[in-house]
Amino acid sequence: MPKWTIRRAKNTDAKGLAECVDEAYSIYAQRISDLPAVSEHVEEDIGNNMVWVALVDGRIVGGVILMPRSDHAVLANVAVRPSMAGLGLGRSLMQVVEAESRRLGLARLQLTTHSEMPANVVLYKRLGWIETKRSGNKIHMEKALIS
Repeated sequence: MPKWTIRRAKNTDAKGLAECVDEAYSIYAQRISDLPAVSEHVEEDIGNNMVWVALVDGRIVGGVILMPRSDHAVLANVAVRPSMAGLGLGRSLMQVVEAESRRLGLARLQLTTHSEMPANVVLYKRLGWIETKRSGNKIHMEKALIS
């Protein structure tokens, strides 16, 4: 199993993170017609939000974008290269997000995923997320951090 390191993203990571995000979502791109351009604003996200990257041998193999708000944070994107799927990297990235959100004193995390990504919904539920509502193809989920 490859060993990865996770660190805060730097501006110089934008291209590598965008490539990682595109590769991660490529498995959905042809079958989901309303999939947004998920890597489009990675550079701005690094400058304006909290972004972490996972690296193996200097190559970005995963990343996560967190948008803190006053009492919660929005998990805007989590991406893992398909070659790293199933190894626990996504879970590790989620643990970083949760730890940082708790450190900031935020009560909950929120995310929106797509109904045609059922494996993601299963994973989020396994990690303690609950579905809060559906609107069209969007599934809104939330995780309480402070009980």
